Amino acid sequence: MNKPRLPYYELSGEALEGFRQVKKCLEDSPLGLALIELVYLRISQINGCSYCLNMHAKSLRDQGVSNEKIDALAGWRVSHLFSEREKAALAWAESVTHIAHSHTEDNDYLPLKNHFSDKEISDLTFAIALMNGLNRVAVSMRQ
Repeated sequence: MNKPRLPYYELSGEALEGFRQVKKCLEDSPLGLALIELVYLRISQINGCSYCLNMHAKSLRDQGVSNEKIDALAGWRVSHLFSEREKAALAWAESVTHIAHSHTEDNDYLPLKNHFSDKEISDLTFAIALMNGLNRVAVSMRQ
């Protein structure tokens, strides 16, 4: 079945608005929108949300992020295009996304302390949770 299953955005509009409010709050985060969008795109790659892949790749391009960097995102661990700050955020994003297996161990959490304030780590964790939630709704409803 490739067509949308339910118009969740209509059926659960108030719940979706809650997600949008979290997203809006995060836009003012000291993390910066480019880093947040990079994390959103990586999570969407992992979760296979094609709608989100297109949206976040476009947003990154609109912010001036190169196609080369966007194309290399799945291989960020071995790419020279990502800063240590970005790598710490991406490692945390993957750890939280795969929480059932990773258990968000200290080896993924502690590097954050070298690059982010406590507020930024908290905002980053909310951004990761938000994108995982949105991906799960979109993928399961076949958006």
